[in-house]
Amino acid sequence: MIYSRALRTTRSGAVVLFLLLSPALVRSQTAEPEKQSEPAREQQTQQSVSAGASTSHSDAGTQSKSPKAVPAPAPPAGQKTENSEGKQTKRMFWLVPNFAAVDAHKQLPPLSTREKFSLAAHDSVVDYSSYTWAGILAGQAMLLNSDPELGHGIAGYGRYYWRSFVDGVSGTFFTEAIVPAITHEDPRYYTKESGGFRRRIGYAISRAFVTKTDSGGTSFNWSEVAGNGLEAALSNVYYPPQERGVSQTAKNFGTQMESAVLNHVFQEFWPDIRHHLLRQK
Repeated sequence: MIYSRALRTTRSGAVVLFLLLSPALVRSQTAEPEKQSEPAREQQTQQSVSAGASTSHSDAGTQSKSPKAVPAPAPPAGQKTENSEGKQTKRMFWLVPNFAAVDAHKQLPPLSTREKFSLAAHDSVVDYSSYTWAGILAGQAMLLNSDPELGHGIAGYGRYYWRSFVDGVSGTFFTEAIVPAITHEDPRYYTKESGGFRRRIGYAISRAFVTKTDSGGTSFNWSEVAGNGLEAALSNVYYPPQERGVSQTAKNFGTQMESAVLNHVFQEFWPDIRHHLLRQK
């Protein structure tokens, strides 16, 4: 998942990227009902032809007692099927860890405590994307001089990098493993996919504050809120004195929550981006 102080400099870029992608997503969703209606019209046509053929055979007294069954029309190219619908991948844009996202319409059993820690590990330390993403965030933070005390050059980049990486690891384990194990919450993001563009946006935003429980119900998302608060507090240990204190911790917490919302929005629309913009199945 996307967690880092450096995201206070990247969230505006994420918003711009999403706004650029959203018109294409809206057009693809608007066009979807038309695509889905084509097979229905074809099936009605086939049924009409079949009925006509049955009547003509009956009137002519043919040897066949009933017409041959007409095969169901194949779905047109590009139409979603049960296997490709709402398909999530392990990474978004090949760089951002996405192991906690669940395909649309899929119901999964609750995670055990061990499985929650395994999920957090894959989202933060096991997969290569965690290291490349931390490198990107560290490079951008250094270019924007977000923490001047860390310096520049190779040594400065190293200071930015390990702090960005620790931000990601601690934030992911707090929100996907430690707090969910205590509160018995499901840290995964369940893709909605159905509904209009604004409804899906609202759903994605709400998932930062509402989540599933291990028992199948819903509750306030303590995993996200408390987990991000713990990560913001922990960062006081390893950031320069100028970046510590109650005020800075509160700002970091707000940034973490904002990045969590953006992460859910991208998770929600990532299958659409793959299918309609990147032409991947």
